[in-house]
Amino acid sequence: MTFFFAEACIKCKYTDCVDVCPVDCFREVENFLVINPDECIDCGACEPECPWQAIFEEAATPAVFVDDVKLNAAMVDNRDSFEVSPHEEKGKPSAEEIEANKKKW
Repeated sequence: MTFFFAEACIKCKYTDCVDVCPVDCFREVENFLVINPDECIDCGACEPECPWQAIFEEAATPAVFVDDVKLNAAMVDNRDSFEVSPHEEKGKPSAEEIEANKKKW
């Protein structure tokens, strides 16, 4: 797995990242999205589209989010119970909102 969502995505539901994915590897769970590591082609198109800066390449994972790599993979193990997340148009968070969200973690 090279890309995954960190806890900063919880309750986000912005789907700009989903819209640019060429292989539909995103799955929606109750409060956030996960990336299916078996379907992700490691293109990186989603990373800059995430308004919360919550998508990381596994090799560049901040220490605070290391456990999220395993969580993302575990969620995908039950992928048959998840749906591909549809794209929804929403306004982007402000720089202040992004920084406040990062401080939670």
